[in-house]
Amino acid sequence: MRNLQDKVAVVTGGTYGVGRGVAVALARQGAQVFVTGRSVQDGAIDGDDDVTGIRCDHRNDEDVMAVFERVARATHGVDILVNNVWGGYERMVEDGALTWAQPFWEQPLWRWDGMFAAGVRAHYHASRLAAPSMVARRRGVIVNISFWAAQKHIANVAYGVSKAATDKMTADMAVELRSHGVTVVSLYPGLVRTEKVMEAAEWLDLTNSESPEFIGRAVAALAGDPEVARHTGTVLVAAALAAE
Repeated sequence: MRNLQDKVAVVTGGTYGVGRGVAVALARQGAQVFVTGRSVQDGAIDGDDDVTGIRCDHRNDEDVMAVFERVARATHGVDILVNNVWGGYERMVEDGALTWAQPFWEQPLWRWDGMFAAGVRAHYHASRLAAPSMVARRRGVIVNISFWAAQKHIANVAYGVSKAATDKMTADMAVELRSHGVTVVSLYPGLVRTEKVMEAAEWLDLTNSESPEFIGRAVAALAGDPEVARHTGTVLVAAALAAE
């Protein structure tokens, strides 16, 4: 099946992990895919002409605007935007100590800034730039990759607050875009076998884990669903979406 033929997708933070899995799945369904990231090399990814890399630091507004200007010049506009880029995961171990799960008063302040600047704000900015062409054509899907930390305490306060902000952004964007035919959802993966997770595989129970491509198939199913608008403004769980 290539039910996304003639669709244009942008996947932010698409170099590795979930973003890479989403990009591959969308391309397999026929979409023309652009992936962004700080370590992305410009041009076709792994020789796949359907996936084009554009180097971009999503903390730099000029970089982000250049991405969407380039996509606009090369295509009819963005049909699918997957906001996957996220900051704050850097330097989980500092001075020999694991800081990721420390209480908020012991957390480094840069982690909060990283999750909002290269996470929530990055999602907002990319959506802001993709929305006009979607509105003009009265179609489009925006998927914000979020997580259960929005609804229960997982790891640290900054993580939960930033994911909750992502879900609230999804809900409010959906209100403003609904009448224009554009769908916005938050998507929760489970435990995904990303490169970082597999580095710690010996300490983890992976029996109920998901591949990055599994999340990609969930996104592809949404993008190809003619009735996707019924989901707008909601939080979707990849496993439940797969069952549906």
